[in-house]
Amino acid sequence: MSDRIFGVIGLLIAIGFAWAALIIEESFLSDSVGPKAFPLIIAAVLGISSLVIALKPDAEPAWPPLMRLAEIGAAVVVLMLYATVLPSFGFVFATALAGAYLTWRLGTAPLQSVLVGVLTSVGIYVVFHMVLGLSLAKGPFGF
Repeated sequence: MSDRIFGVIGLLIAIGFAWAALIIEESFLSDSVGPKAFPLIIAAVLGISSLVIALKPDAEPAWPPLMRLAEIGAAVVVLMLYATVLPSFGFVFATALAGAYLTWRLGTAPLQSVLVGVLTSVGIYVVFHMVLGLSLAKGPFGF
């Protein structure tokens, strides 16, 4: 029964996310893709996944232990902080911090986590901003 509840909650979140994406106003200076495309793709993937979970639940779902749930909660808090500080810290710095923390929690050594966070943020910046020309949040250093 917990899988069905989880699936229905995910479906409701997907519907809310899609609704929020559809009310985004487009300006005449927007990117070629537009501001609605990516949120709608995320909403569709979340909605389809949630439907599968709700319609085909496990007979005996195994939930993680309390400490693992606390780690998942900490990751959610880090991602919420990431979204909060992104406009002021900028894409590269905020993504490097979030990426370093998340890879460290996945078991990477601290120095390697910092390296992965920095390389990931710079790589994404190069692909999305310099190659594709999409606008990303600028920080105090201009990137």
